[in-house]
Amino acid sequence: MKQAKFPKGWDENRVKRVLAHYEGQSEEEALAEDEAAHEDLSQTFMGVPNDLVPTVRELIARRERGKVHSE
Repeated sequence: MKQAKFPKGWDENRVKRVLAHYEGQSEEEALAEDEAAHEDLSQTFMGVPNDLVPTVRELIARRERGKVHSE
């Protein structure tokens, strides 16, 4: 069997915890979590063309790396 590759900071246990969280949610809990995310004024939701997703992810990763180094 092929070994799974995880993004930096992730491992099999973290993936299992995330899956358990979302699989264990009721529809009402999932809706409440989504609504709370949309009400967070520090975040913006927008459509991004599929071909630009890797570029946007890289920009966000660079920003996050910069935050870590400046703290």
